[in-house]
This record gives sequence, C-alpha cells and structure tokens, in this order.
Amino acid sequence: MSDDITTPTAAAAPSRRTVLRGLTIGGVMAASGIKLASAGEAATTHGSLPASVDVVVVGGGLSGLVAARALRTAGKSVLVLEARDRVGGRILNHTLSGGAVIEAGGAFVGPTQDHILGLAKEVGAETFKEYVAGKNVYVANGQPPQQFTGTVPPDPLILADAALLQARIDKMAAETPIDAPWTRADAQKLDSTSLDTWLRQNSVLPQVRTLFLSYLQPTFGSDGLDVSMLFFLWYIAGAGNETNVGTFARSSDTANGAQDSRFVLGSQIVPLRLAAELGNAVALNAAVRKIQQSADHVTVTSDRGTVRAKRVIVACPPPMVLGIDWSPQLPPRRQQLLQRMPMGALMKCDAVYAKPFWRDKGLSGFGLSDTGAVRVCFDNSPADASVGVLLAFVGGSNWNTYGNVSLAERRKAVLEGFAKLFGPEALNPIEYTEHDWTHEPWTTGGPVAVQVPGALTAFGDTIRTPFQRVHWAGTETSTYWAGFMDGAVRAGKRAASEVLDLS
Repeated sequence: MSDDITTPTAAAAPSRRTVLRGLTIGGVMAASGIKLASAGEAATTHGSLPASVDVVVVGGGLSGLVAARALRTAGKSVLVLEARDRVGGRILNHTLSGGAVIEAGGAFVGPTQDHILGLAKEVGAETFKEYVAGKNVYVANGQPPQQFTGTVPPDPLILADAALLQARIDKMAAETPIDAPWTRADAQKLDSTSLDTWLRQNSVLPQVRTLFLSYLQPTFGSDGLDVSMLFFLWYIAGAGNETNVGTFARSSDTANGAQDSRFVLGSQIVPLRLAAELGNAVALNAAVRKIQQSADHVTVTSDRGTVRAKRVIVACPPPMVLGIDWSPQLPPRRQQLLQRMPMGALMKCDAVYAKPFWRDKGLSGFGLSDTGAVRVCFDNSPADASVGVLLAFVGGSNWNTYGNVSLAERRKAVLEGFAKLFGPEALNPIEYTEHDWTHEPWTTGGPVAVQVPGALTAFGDTIRTPFQRVHWAGTETSTYWAGFMDGAVRAGKRAASEVLDLS
C-alpha cells in the first residue's frame, strides 16, 4: 500500500481533501441505509429562507438540533442555520471503501449519559458495546509489550502513585459544585494552577504524568499546560448525573465508562435523524455573519440571507461565537471568557484490516504507549466486525509532533505504533484514513474548548447567562458531561427551556 494515500490499495485514490471532508446529509444517510424525508422536506442547501421565525438556532450540531426539535415540539417556528454542508458539528461519520461506517468525530456513549441515550432511543439509533474482550497492551520504558486486564497497566513503579492520584482527583471533584465551580473555597488557588503543574506537584514519579497524557491528549487535545486545574475538577465532577457523583474512572474507562458503547450506524446517525425530522427548518451552507438585537426582535444575517426572530440560540464552538459581528457588542466579560476557551489540537487516525486480527491473539485492541504517534488506541471496528479497525488519537504535544509532518510520514508512524502494540500485521492495512479537527474551519480543533488558568473564577459565571434575546447552547455550556454528546443534548434542552419560559 502506498504511503501517500488514505484509501485502499485496489481503489483509485481520491484527493486527501475528499477523504477528510464530511459527507453531505444525503450522502451519509445513503451510506447508512437511511432515507431522508421527502425531497421537499429535506434540509435545504440552497433557495430562500423564511423572512421571520420565532427562534433562529445558530449551529446544526447535536446541541442546536436538539434545541430546535424541542422548540418545534412546543409549537414554535424555528430555523437552524448551519455553516457547513452537513449537520452534526463535531459528530461526523466516515464511510470506509467497503461500506462500513466508523466515526471521524465524537463516537462514544456510556452510563449516566442519560440524555444522549434517551434521545438515541427516541430516534431509533441503536448502540453496541465497545469491544473489550481479551487483554490490553502496555508499552513503556523501551520494554516489550505487557498484557494486562483492568484499567491500570501492570507497572509496579507507578501503581501506588497512580492510585493515590486518582483517589485525590475523585475526592476534589466531588467537592466541586457542578453548577458553580468558582464558589469553591480554594477556587482561586486551583484556577491559577494549570493541570500540568498540579500533576507535577502531586505525583511522585514522572512516569505517572506520562501515562496521564494518554487521557489528556484525546480528552482535551492538550497536555494540560493550558487547562485550569479547577476546570479539570469540574470536568471530572460532570462525569456523572444528578444521582451519581462524577469520577475519573467513569470519564476515562471503556467498559462502564465514557467509552462504553458506540452507535451501530455511527454517531452522526443521531443528528442526521434529527435533521430529517426538522426537514427544511435546517439550512446548510448558511454561516452566520452578524447578529443584531433590538428591543423586540433579533436580525440574523447569514450567507443564505437575513432572518428576523424573537429569540436566538447560539450553539457553536466558542471560537466561532467571537467570529460573529455582534450589535450591540457581546458583554465584555463574556468576550473575555470566550477568548480564554481555546479548542484543543486533535486528530483521529484509523487503520483498516480485513479482520480484527488482534482478537485472534486474545487482545482487546486497547493499547497504551509512552512514546510514538500512538499513545492510546481502541478497537474501532464496526458492530459486525466485517473489517477490523484500530483507532489512534493524536492530540496535544503528539499532534504538534505528528500533525505537521507529511501524510506519508504520519501514516508510517501510526502504523508502526499499532505494530509495536499488536504485532507486524498492523503494518499492512487495506485502508488508512484520518481526520484532523484543526483543519475544520467551523470548529478549529477538538474535541472540546477548555478553560485556561484564571478564566473560570474571573468569567466562568457568564457561561450560560443570556445576552438580551440570545441564549447559549453547545456542549461547553452543559454542567454534566461537557465535551460529550450527552452535554450537547443537555445544553440544547436547557436553552430551549429558557426560550419557552420567556414566551
């Protein structure tokens, strides 16, 4: 297989742009065997927009679509304006050459994520358990691969230190108010400390911090230098629900954790089915350029035209909010908050094999390494295992290293990382594909906007505060499961409720 393509050896290779770009609504639905509503009801990519609606929703990701659905169910007229040529935002399916579907964006769901699981049931999106049978693999300190079960690698040097660190994180997270973390007695001290600094100060061995990167890089697209410790504790506190305290294990684990399950037709099937329900209330290729408020209405100007509304819900990544021309200007404290919420740097790299060969070796496909392009990987095979897929998250400093080399160099490094964990068979995939979220102009990174040291205590209380007739959704505005699909659903529901309460 050639090093300079991302498609199967036997197939003609489309351009890298074609491989990486998101499919349109129709394309993804067709690939998933699902049909949209009739052509007249389908989300529009061209044509005129209504002159006015009750509510305009900015952003056709999961949060915006959930908000729009709730409003329309309550009898409100609504229009979703989406900048891309597809719905889903940070949720994106990728169809492999043989027809199987995997995820290029957000993929996993798990226990206590009641809102996304409930919504999936409503729209008929089935889930399946992430493959965890067999042994996990750990490579560190230049030693041969070690196989292990459970969640902690069998390195006697780090076991005690890692266990104490996790217990301390859980205790501190449980003491962090989920709806107002800035009210902790020691909030200022924690918020002025980066997560990286705290880890260095509170772990005995440097190997523990190195291992911790296998969580930080895919979770935040960061090594923790730009992540407030208070923000991190709040994030862990949110890995639960109103009756289950958030824990580090639930945030990081596969079985019974945040990576417990995936969607049979890929996670984008949920926003696709929501968009099909909403029909022509979803307008694609409609980037919002200006939002102008007056005493009794809001005027929203997009690439597809101008719409007047009584209320607006903005449900897009924080950096995109700053790119809108606001009249009047956003409140200064909200501007300051958004300027301190950068997106992480993350890409997903998938190698496809004729079968999941690691399963025959009694391996789960989950692996950890302290060096190289593949620091953490998962079995990303489709539900029927028609092909085998290994997934590597390349984020944070690893993205800095491998995200800026040629495709051929990165592909080689990723395959060598898989081979180090699972054997030489990994060097010869039938297909290789990747998606770098820093290249997405309407996201600019992934998977979540973090809050840098100092932001949460100074400006965090503005995160959900409406701005006149404008309300805020998006996963970052959720309390529980911010950064996940469940947080996006929660935020969309809350924003819709705010609007309805004022109607």
